[in-house]
Amino acid sequence: MMVVCVHVPSYRVEVAVREWAGVCNASAILADKLERGHAIDATPSARRQGVRIGMTLVQAQAAAPDATILVHDTDRCTQVWEDVLDALDQASPLIDTDTQGTAYLNMHGNAGMPQDWIAQVRAALGEIELPFRLGAASNKFTARAAAIIADGTVCEPGEEGRLVAPLGIGLLEIEPDLIARLEMLGITTLGELAALPHGPFVRRFGSRAARWHHHAQGLDPTPFLPRAHQLQIQACLYGEGSVQSEEQVYFALRILVGRVHEDLARLGKRAALLHLQIECENGDLRDVPIRIAQPTADPGMLFDLGRANVEGLRFDSPITGLRLQAAQLESGGIPATLFSGSDPDPQTVELALARLESALGNTPARARLTAGNRLESKFAYDRFVGVPASPPAQARPALPAPGATAALAPPQLRLVKVHEIDVVMVHDLPAFVGSPPQAVLQFAGPWRTDETWFERRIARDEYDVLLEDGTLHRIFLQRRNWYVRGTYD
Repeated sequence: MMVVCVHVPSYRVEVAVREWAGVCNASAILADKLERGHAIDATPSARRQGVRIGMTLVQAQAAAPDATILVHDTDRCTQVWEDVLDALDQASPLIDTDTQGTAYLNMHGNAGMPQDWIAQVRAALGEIELPFRLGAASNKFTARAAAIIADGTVCEPGEEGRLVAPLGIGLLEIEPDLIARLEMLGITTLGELAALPHGPFVRRFGSRAARWHHHAQGLDPTPFLPRAHQLQIQACLYGEGSVQSEEQVYFALRILVGRVHEDLARLGKRAALLHLQIECENGDLRDVPIRIAQPTADPGMLFDLGRANVEGLRFDSPITGLRLQAAQLESGGIPATLFSGSDPDPQTVELALARLESALGNTPARARLTAGNRLESKFAYDRFVGVPASPPAQARPALPAPGATAALAPPQLRLVKVHEIDVVMVHDLPAFVGSPPQAVLQFAGPWRTDETWFERRIARDEYDVLLEDGTLHRIFLQRRNWYVRGTYD
C-alpha cells in the first residue's frame, strides 16, 4: 500500500485567517470564545512570540500584543474540509480522515509513481487556497511525517525509520506533561525513542506507548478506513405510505452501495458491518447499523440488507440525506464447506433476520432463563446472530420403545400486555375470572412478591388459574386490583 498524505499545518487558524484576510495581521491567535476565552491555536509568528495553546486570551495578548484575535468557527472549518475531501475524490476515492487538516489517500490501482500521485493530488486541490503539504510513504504516520519534513517528500519503502528518526517526539499524540517527562529522560527525537527497548518502555508508560514506539520506528499498524460516502437526495416523504417516496430513498441507497462496493473491490476487502446514517429535514439523525453474517462485497447482498433494515423505520419529517460507511473490513474470499448442500445459506438467514429486526424494532428476540425472584427478572432477551450453528456433538436421541408413554412438555408462559381484569373471590380464593365471568376449575398459588425496586415497593400475589373454557392464565393481585400477566400455551 502506498499512501499520500495531505496535511495543512494549523488548519483551523488558516481557515480563520482566510475568512478575515482583510483585517488580519500576519500574527494571529485563534480563541475558542472572546469572553474569558483561551488560545486553541496560533500562527507561527505568534508562537515565536511566546503564545502557547491553553493560555488565556489575556496571557496570549500579553505575549503577542500585535496579534489579531480570531474566534474559531466550527461549522466553517467543517464545510471547508468537506470541500477538500470532495476535491480529493478526483485523485482517489479511498480517503481516510479522522482529523480536520489531515487526510490520507490510498493510491492502490493508480498508474504512475509516487511523484506522479502527488502531482495528481496537487492538481485536484488547485482551486482551494490553503497551504497544503503533501507526502507519500507506505503507511499513514510516515506519510504525514514526510509531508511535515518538506512538501512533496517521498519515503521509499524500507526507509521509514530513517526518515522519522530526526523528528521531535511532539509529532506523536502524547500529552504535554508526558513529553516533558520523556525530555527529562533525554528522549527528544523519534530516533532516540525507537532505540529504547519496547517491553520496558510499554510497561512504564502504559499500553498506548506501544503505538508511540511503533511510530518512532516508522511503523503504523492502524488500518486504512475509507471515509463514508454521502449523497444528498431530494426531500421526500418517506414512511407516509408513498411508494414513490420510498423508491427515491432506495435509489439513493443503491448508488451509495455501488460506491462502497467499488472501494471494497479496489481494496480486495469484504465488509462485516455497514453504518447507514439517515438525515431528516427537521435535523434528526438516525444511525442504522447493518450487520452482515458472512462478510461480503456483493453489491446485491449489501443493498438487500440495507433495504431490509430501512423498511421498518418511520420518520417524522422528509429525508434529506444518506451516509453509508463500510466497517470491519476483512480480507480473502468466502470460506466454503466441503459438503454444503444441506447447510443453510448464512446470507439468506441474515437477510431474513434483518427484515424481522426492522419490522419488530431493535428489541432482542432470543429468550433465555436467568436467576431472579420476580417473574420479570427470570428471563432475558438476546439478539439473534446469523451465524450457522455447529452440528450437535451428541448422537440422535433414541426413539421411545413401543408402548412407552412420552413425557409431556410443560406449558410455556407467554407474557401479554398487563391489563386489569375482574376477579370474584370466594372464601379469599379466586372463583370467577373475566367478563363475562368464567369459573375457576383449578388454581395454584398464591406466590408472594414483596421487594423494593429502585425505591418503589412491589407487593403482589400471583396465581395460575385454569378456567372452564380450558385456558390457563397467570393473574396477580396488587393493592386491591387484579391484573393478567400472561397466558400458558
